[in-house]
Amino acid sequence: MKWYQMDTDQVEQKLYVSTKRGLSAKQVDERLKQYGTNRLESEKNASKWLIFLKQFQDFMVLVLLAATLVAGLLGEYVDAIAIMVIVLVNGFLGYFQEQKAEKSLAKLKEMSSPVAHVLRDGKWEKVPSQEVVVGDVVRVNSGDRVPADIRIIQSNSLETEESALTGESLPVQKHEASITKDNLDAQDQVNMSFMNTMVTRGSGVGIVVGTGMNTVMGQIASLMVKTEKTTTPLEHKLAELGKVLIGVALVLTALVVIVGVYQGHAVYNMFLAGVSLAVAAIPEGLPAIVTVALSLGVQRMIRKKAVVRKLSAVETLGCASVICSDKTGTMTENQMTVKEVFLNGKWLYVTGDGYDVNGDYFWKKDHVGRDFPNLEPMLLYGMLCNHASLFVKKGKYIVDGDPTDGALLVAARKLGLKPQLHDNYRIIKEFPFDSERKRMSVVIEDENKMRFLITKGAPEVLMPRSTYIMNEDGRKLMKSEDEKQLDGAIDSMADKALRTLAIGMKPLSRHDSLESATLEKELTFIGLYGMMDPPRKDVKKAIAECRDAGIKSVMITGDHEKTARAIAKQLDLLPENGMVLDGSQLNQMSVAELEDIIDQVYVFARVTPEHKLKIVNAFQEKGHIVAMTGDGVNDAPAIKASDIGISMGESGTDVTKEASSLVLMDDNFATIKSAIIEGRNIYENIRKFIRYLLASNVGEILVMLFAMLLAMPLPLVPVQILWVNLVTDGLPAMALGLDQSEDDVMKRGPRNPKEGVFARELGFKIVSRGILIGTVTLVAFMLAFQSNPDNLVYAQTIAFTTLVMAQLIHVFDCRSEHSLFSRNPFENIYLLLAVLSSVLLLLVVIYWEVLQPVFHTTSLGIKDWLFIIAMSSVPSVFFGFTKK
Repeated sequence: MKWYQMDTDQVEQKLYVSTKRGLSAKQVDERLKQYGTNRLESEKNASKWLIFLKQFQDFMVLVLLAATLVAGLLGEYVDAIAIMVIVLVNGFLGYFQEQKAEKSLAKLKEMSSPVAHVLRDGKWEKVPSQEVVVGDVVRVNSGDRVPADIRIIQSNSLETEESALTGESLPVQKHEASITKDNLDAQDQVNMSFMNTMVTRGSGVGIVVGTGMNTVMGQIASLMVKTEKTTTPLEHKLAELGKVLIGVALVLTALVVIVGVYQGHAVYNMFLAGVSLAVAAIPEGLPAIVTVALSLGVQRMIRKKAVVRKLSAVETLGCASVICSDKTGTMTENQMTVKEVFLNGKWLYVTGDGYDVNGDYFWKKDHVGRDFPNLEPMLLYGMLCNHASLFVKKGKYIVDGDPTDGALLVAARKLGLKPQLHDNYRIIKEFPFDSERKRMSVVIEDENKMRFLITKGAPEVLMPRSTYIMNEDGRKLMKSEDEKQLDGAIDSMADKALRTLAIGMKPLSRHDSLESATLEKELTFIGLYGMMDPPRKDVKKAIAECRDAGIKSVMITGDHEKTARAIAKQLDLLPENGMVLDGSQLNQMSVAELEDIIDQVYVFARVTPEHKLKIVNAFQEKGHIVAMTGDGVNDAPAIKASDIGISMGESGTDVTKEASSLVLMDDNFATIKSAIIEGRNIYENIRKFIRYLLASNVGEILVMLFAMLLAMPLPLVPVQILWVNLVTDGLPAMALGLDQSEDDVMKRGPRNPKEGVFARELGFKIVSRGILIGTVTLVAFMLAFQSNPDNLVYAQTIAFTTLVMAQLIHVFDCRSEHSLFSRNPFENIYLLLAVLSSVLLLLVVIYWEVLQPVFHTTSLGIKDWLFIIAMSSVPSVFFGFTKK
């Protein structure tokens, strides 16, 4: 179909859709079945069989399988079968871990995908982009990613950036008129917008004509389908550490084998023991466990309304020392309500809950009509120069669109102005709001074909453009005393933490040029709105917690300096000696000058997105790790430059979301704090199971090495070593990744990003606990062997059980930075279940007669167990008393 050659009516007829109502729910379902979901095909995931087989590709597992084959050839069938079973069980555990990580990451990708604004059954609603179907009427605004190929039917200064398709980085101006030319390339179809291109300016409405692989982007994607898998810095660091540990483990294992052979042990026995020890001692699964821990932590973040787009952000969150946050919607409720109106030189105070349909909102209408004859036109202008819409839910007005626009609609509705009034007016031209213009204008034509311009925006922008001012008697020239009166009204509103918005108009003739440069002059100033966006209830506490954690909270807003200061004081964000800077002061400062004072600044007012980049750079030059929030398209550079870019899930544009590493689904500052807690906890949990795995591995190697050096029999046989690895390295290690944060996690300062894995005495804890685990296991073996020198199996069972129990008790020691006794062991139910499962498996191989010859074990009595528990508790209890 050559959609660009058709006019709107033809497109509607072809696709059986009305641009006034959109598709029905039934049509959407039918078209989803017909065309499929609106997504580009990606590289197919590896089959489950391949993922399972990948678990046996590790070099040491292959060596173990070869050793098992040798054992079978030598007639050691029991050992061979037992080792094969353990290898298979280990493979299944690795497979399930990897599957869980993949599912978590897939869910994460799905949650961070863009949304589209569609008209269905006469109502605008947001749906995931992949649910958009052919025939959907969609609305796009500056900063949005176009969800599918659309034929534009309404353009308001719409421009899109199509470099992904054409290689041309300059934005393309779009219009709605049909094009008669034939065989046009995509870049020349200027009444079309294409999937995955970016809206850089203006807004527009279009009808979807192609989805998924049936789009221009889909044709390109079909030529090259490939996905890249990246690793986080921590995973990379641990992979490098793993290589070092493999080398150390192999050297120590070789030493055990050589000494054992020298001491007279059979070469075959020592070879099999050495291979088993190497497999158990090498933490080859460390990077995989880190991925699982990250993905599990990410799932917890999602439940707390924070979606991580880049896994590396999880590590960086624990290092954050400054949070630069937008005020509106993040620190405040984002439920803007008109509280005061200033017009005709008089005040109108608004009472009641502005979003309550039945609430008392304005004074009686007859009183308003007498004292404020210009109020109704002012509210009508605010209603017409507006992109938001209202609907009622449970007795409350719900705003779909910008909260400021929503506040104007609610104010108009409360005075009795009906939404149907829109039908009496037609928008001829729109000049969209952006952060540089700080205003929005529309050219309106009424029923009588009379035209006029409505402009709304920041008072300091509209006042210089206003030649006239409206009073009770009509329009008059604006004088200096009028300007002083308006300045006083603006200051008065700002002192009450009200956000100010001015509105003006200008009558037009049909011959006036429709260019903003000439139109937005000689305006008639109508009046001022004073709006309140109350602080969120949980933000004050979140700021205090961040302060305790050594994290500075900084408010950034486009509001007046007085408004920003008042809100900051309400939130206890601004200390007595804290500085407030505004945009004009920032303009006069270099990054170096700002860097000198930035540690004293807590509030930035009247800020543009360009200023945000300067603020990020100054904090970073000062050595801070910066988290920066944003929602607009122009915020993307600052978000990308920051260490942790945070975008808004509700109000944020797709451009900003793609530049960010964290998306707040509820746009709430307190969610940032929750994400930082979770980020710190994930990193600490990774440290916990590094500590647990390596200390356990050190213990396993040392018990064998010490025994060989002392010319003793083997305290553990190969199958026992593998069983210890399976029982203790599997479930308990994973359960540590689910551990709750310690109580003081937000009482510590931010982590230094250059901190090594073994920082904060982790290396000492691993070696000291490992040595003690190895020592008590060997001592238990020696005492048992001395008491029963003719029963080696009994002594090996004692050693085997002591080693397992010492590691399972040690896992609780790893939960705390301080002491075994500083945390309630019943907090982590997953860890308790994992440890109980491991104990149960241990009891099975000790007491089930069928498995006793396989694992070289024998039944133990009550006295044996008392002895084992006493010995295995020593490493954790000893250090529990030495360091609280």
